[in-house]
Amino acid sequence: MARFISYRDFDWVLLLFVLIICGLGVMEIHSATDHTKFAGAHMKQVYWIIGGVVCMFVVSLINYQMLLDHIHWFYIASLASLIAVRLFGQKYLGARRWIKLPGGGHFQPSEWVKLILILAVAKYFVDHDNELSWGDFIKAGCIAGIPMLLVLSQPDLGTALTYLPIAVMGLFLGGTHWKQAAAVVLLAGLTLPMGWHVLKPYQKDRLMVFMQPDADARGTGYQINQSLIAVGSGGIWGSEAPSQTQLAFLPVPQTDFIFAAFAEAHGFVGALGVLLLYFIVLMRLTQNAQTAPDRAGTFIVMGVVAVLSFHILVNVGMVVGLMPVTGIPLPLMSYGGSSVLFMFLALGIVMNVRMRRFVN
Repeated sequence: MARFISYRDFDWVLLLFVLIICGLGVMEIHSATDHTKFAGAHMKQVYWIIGGVVCMFVVSLINYQMLLDHIHWFYIASLASLIAVRLFGQKYLGARRWIKLPGGGHFQPSEWVKLILILAVAKYFVDHDNELSWGDFIKAGCIAGIPMLLVLSQPDLGTALTYLPIAVMGLFLGGTHWKQAAAVVLLAGLTLPMGWHVLKPYQKDRLMVFMQPDADARGTGYQINQSLIAVGSGGIWGSEAPSQTQLAFLPVPQTDFIFAAFAEAHGFVGALGVLLLYFIVLMRLTQNAQTAPDRAGTFIVMGVVAVLSFHILVNVGMVVGLMPVTGIPLPLMSYGGSSVLFMFLALGIVMNVRMRRFVN
C-alpha cells in the first residue's frame, strides 16, 4: 500500500551539519569584513541562507521523477540563460558572469546550471541502462560539454571546471568501459598543450604562479602568498589578532579565501574541524545515495556529492597552495547568493530522493 511522503523521512541530521557550516561561514564573513567596505555582508549571507532553506523545503516536495521527465526543457532554458549572460550580462573585471536583477541584485546562471546538469546526466544514463557505446559516451560528454564551453566564453574557467565532476560521476556510475576512460585521458593529455593557447593572460599567470609561487610575490603571486601566510600564522589554536585578514593583506577573505581567514583565526584545530564537518555531510549524502529508491535517485545524489567534493578539494587546495587559484568558492561558507542557493536547491533534490525511499 502506497503511503504519502512525510518530513519524518527528511534528513534532519544532514540539515543540522549543513547549517553549522553555514553558521561558521557567517561568523567568519562578519569577522573578515568588519570595518571594511563590505561590512554587513554577513547579514546578506543570512538572508540568502534563509531563502535557500525555504527553497530546499519547497523543492523537496516536488517529485524528482517529474523533474526528470521535463529535464530537456530545463536544459534548453539553462543554455538560453548562459547565452543571455554572454549577450547582456553585467561585465565585472573583464568577465560577463552575472545578470543584473531589479533592486540592484545579481544572478549568476552558471551556478544553477550545475543542478540542471546533475538531473540531465541522471536522466541520460537511466534511459541508457546498458553498456555504453562510443556514441553514448560522446553524447554524455556533450551534455556537460556544451554549457561548459558557454561558461568558458564568459570567461569563467573555475565554474566551467565544476561541470566536469558531474559528467565523470555519471560516466563512472553508468558503466564506462576502461578502454573508453583510457582513451579520454590520453586525448586530454594530448590536447592539454593546445589548451594553453586558449587561456586568457591572467589564467596563464595563475598557472605559472602555482608552479613558482615566489617568482612574483608582490604581483601575480600575491594572493596565494598572503593565503599561505594567513594559514601559517594561525598555528595550532588560531591567532587572537588575525592580522592578515583584519589588516586586509588577505584578498577577498569573505569569498574565495574564507578558509584561509578561518584557519588564521581558529588555527589547525579549527580548520580540521571544518573539514570534518564537510566529511560528515559527504558521508550522509553518500548514505542517501545508497538508500535511494531507484537508479535515477542514486545518480542525482552522487552528482551532488561529486560537485560538493570538487568544490571543497579545489578551494582548500588553492588556499594551501596545492591547486592554482581558480575562483571556486567554498560551499556553504563563502559569501555569495548564487552559490548558497545552488547548494540548498541541490540539497532539496537530495531530500526529495530520500523522502521517497518508502513510497510504493
